[in-house]
Amino acid sequence: MRRALLACSFTFACLWPAAAQVTDIGAETTIRVDVQLVRILATAKDPSGALVGSLEKRDFVVRDNGAEQQIAIFERQTDQPLNVAILIDNSGSTAKDLRYETESVTRFLRSLVKEGNPEDSFALYSFNWEVVRQNGFTRSVPALERSLKMMKGEAGTSLYDAILLASRELENRRGRKILVILTDGGDTTSKTDFQHATEAAQLADAVIYPVLVVPITNAAGHNVGGENALTTFALRTGGRVFEPGLGAELDRAFDQIIRDLRTQYLIGFYPKDVPLTKDRFHSLEVTAADPRLLVKARNGYYGEAAAAVPASADEVGVRPDGESVRKPKKIAPPAARSSGNRNPNTGK
Repeated sequence: MRRALLACSFTFACLWPAAAQVTDIGAETTIRVDVQLVRILATAKDPSGALVGSLEKRDFVVRDNGAEQQIAIFERQTDQPLNVAILIDNSGSTAKDLRYETESVTRFLRSLVKEGNPEDSFALYSFNWEVVRQNGFTRSVPALERSLKMMKGEAGTSLYDAILLASRELENRRGRKILVILTDGGDTTSKTDFQHATEAAQLADAVIYPVLVVPITNAAGHNVGGENALTTFALRTGGRVFEPGLGAELDRAFDQIIRDLRTQYLIGFYPKDVPLTKDRFHSLEVTAADPRLLVKARNGYYGEAAAAVPASADEVGVRPDGESVRKPKKIAPPAARSSGNRNPNTGK
């Protein structure tokens, strides 16, 4: 019992500095502790497009639904462990290029393991008409490489289902959450939709990096709808889209993702005085105090919504058992239809 009390006291002491309000009403004291921390991973670039990794907390401005927020947590070039979920499109259209893509992914994984945090981990998913978790989160590159070599192309592209599954499995992991999606087009066979996939990624605090490989360079070879969806995934989560060719270009795209991950800023704040709407989705804006710098970060998160307006007395009735119920709305009777043969004198 004594240990339990000490544990409770320690937990409260840890939460107290985060966000606490004390209201004294007469002899009663009400304590409200708000521990909803919103985490943002951000990168910054100068006018030439070079990554900037030397900014301080004072160099960033964060707005939640337009209201400026106080940054409570800030880490420059954070070394928090990475959780990278790699989603590979192995639909029928990718079959002839799959070997080149998986070789680039293997080199990408080796680079991450070689120079990253010892706690970094990686998972591998494939998607065609179905989504398969090839490997759960691990640091074993050989295990991932074996799975990559065994992949074969089949019909269908369940991109949204893959994002939904990977995001849900990322949600409760500690550290940074990254989705790297290697695909050549849009979704064709998912059971879920774009909105649910986006919400899952947002709830997981995951950053999405789509790598769009389109070997056919003319416009007829592009899935414009799919490309727009991938661009929106990146915009809403703070990632960016790459459109490389195979071989060296694909390797350079993965190298750029690694540079992004090594120069990420971790920014955290506790929402305060945020104007609420009926929508749970809060609009986020992260900018640099220096207007010449461009900051990439997710554009929102799912949080608190405005309370529903209570029904008026005229809209509420009482059942015989005493329970309140909403009265049915009165509907005006429909206007009489004209037969087209009105008497001009009587109107009938």
